[in-house]
Amino acid sequence: MYESEIERIREISDPLERSKAAGEAQVTVKAIEAEFSRIRREALEELIRSGVKQADIARQLGITTARMSQLVKSGPSPERAFFGATTAPVNVAVAEKRENKSVNPGPVVSSFDMRAYDKLRCLVEDLGLKSTFEEVKPPGNVRLNRDGLVLICGPRHSPLIAQVLESDDKLAFDKDDEGWHLVDREAGAVYRSLDGDDVGEDIAYFGRLPRPDGKGHFLYIAGIHAAGAAGVVHYLSTELASLYREVRMRRFSMLISCRYDSDTREIISSERITPIYRHEG
Repeated sequence: MYESEIERIREISDPLERSKAAGEAQVTVKAIEAEFSRIRREALEELIRSGVKQADIARQLGITTARMSQLVKSGPSPERAFFGATTAPVNVAVAEKRENKSVNPGPVVSSFDMRAYDKLRCLVEDLGLKSTFEEVKPPGNVRLNRDGLVLICGPRHSPLIAQVLESDDKLAFDKDDEGWHLVDREAGAVYRSLDGDDVGEDIAYFGRLPRPDGKGHFLYIAGIHAAGAAGVVHYLSTELASLYREVRMRRFSMLISCRYDSDTREIISSERITPIYRHEG
């Protein structure tokens, strides 16, 4: 399957360019091999969860039971596919927000969003993936048509995202005299953030939304306030494997509630407060 690429690189006349091309190809091949290992491990785990004995699977595959045990434990975790990146890094794009302060009136990334990115970076690295960081400047124009995108950006900071969110007929952001809030249309429930002297609470939208080009999806995180995004990442740190088994690479959306320390701005707890709404298949 690699013959044409090998031939192309072999025919590069400049030795330095040939060396660079060969090195880049090696990195890609290793990433592809890792994805094949992940797919195999995921398939084996599915068979075992369905009740098939490992000895029977080994016999069907023509391998020993010892080798079978190795395969179940080898390769990347199946849930790393959740982020939609295999041979490329996970691209984390975070919106800048305009500050109403005379000292620093320019757009900045909130401390909560930076905490969310840092925790997310650690999470994807634990899964054997790399990540990149990108600031989305006002008015929130971001390139959505790419693989492995995780976007942290509220709809009030991006008219583009506000339009994409309209594809979700279950959950939505809304605004009234009391401010921004999230609505579960299916349940007829309204969720608002709560400020506290010691502990605050925020609600966040989390889902996989369609790309404008129709060729895939991107992960989307947005709290009513910035703490909500960090709450979603806190939730993923313990629930990613089970969530991936539920939704795989299909579209979904749900709301996450989090509690945080008002002084340290650390997330204390997080939980899903709505069903996992599936939007296809």
